[in-house]
Amino acid sequence: MAFIDNFSNDFSKCLPIIFILFLLKLLLMITFPNAKINLGLHITGKRKDGYHEIETCMVPIPLLDALEMIHNKKGGWESTGLPIPGDAKDNLILKAEKLLRKDFQGLPNLKIHLHKNIPMGAGLGGGSADGAFALKLMNNLFDLHLDDFFLEEYAAQLGSDCPFFIENTPKIARGRGEILEDIDLSLKGSYLVLINPGIHIGTKEAYAGVTPGAPKVNLEEVIADRNRWKEELVNDFEKSIFLNHPQIAEIKNQFYDAGAYYAAMSGSGSSVFGLFDTKPSGINFSEHYYCFEKEL
Repeated sequence: MAFIDNFSNDFSKCLPIIFILFLLKLLLMITFPNAKINLGLHITGKRKDGYHEIETCMVPIPLLDALEMIHNKKGGWESTGLPIPGDAKDNLILKAEKLLRKDFQGLPNLKIHLHKNIPMGAGLGGGSADGAFALKLMNNLFDLHLDDFFLEEYAAQLGSDCPFFIENTPKIARGRGEILEDIDLSLKGSYLVLINPGIHIGTKEAYAGVTPGAPKVNLEEVIADRNRWKEELVNDFEKSIFLNHPQIAEIKNQFYDAGAYYAAMSGSGSSVFGLFDTKPSGINFSEHYYCFEKEL
């Protein structure tokens, strides 16, 4: 009995350590890809490869998916939450896995589960975030020891927005979106309201209404002065998309009517966000719209 008593006492002392180790192991298997918003989005040119050159400020926001990877002999893929359109093989998570397996032979099979909260095709970078976070999670899970430079190289092969989500901090993005520069910006304390009306804006429609051109303002200087945001942080996609879909424009107008210090469409839409100094009141949108709000 003395042995059992001693074991019981020792075990109880170890419980906090065991719990911490369990949490650490859990953190190695689960990650939470987040969405982004664009503060201004200017189309500066079109490349020979068909891609467009852009200039924008990208900011991560706490609208999260949940991504889990566990060792499993059979492997497999499943998703819950919001429906993901298209073929599963085109999902950037699976493309990220394939990319790493190509360069790192013999990696164990994984069962992958994604719980989708970020609306797809909404200008929020949800799919890109999932792909980038999959790279980071596999890097940790398999001890690949890839630094951010190499992770961004892999991410750029997945999509233009993907490299941003590796460091996942406010950035000025140029080129296709993969040329990133740090910017001193914090939205901490601002209140974010984001609405997605569920309108799909195709790439062809988005770019058809835009004429590329040189930037008219210095983006870094504008970002540094919040008083200039409303007039000078422009999303080039808004002009034609608002004409074709006035209900999207109305969301932006309602944000400003409610006291937003800045409101804009994110990416090529159709999500629109408003930034407020305090939580707004009196904003009423259709119950069919997707809504996310949170103090940053």
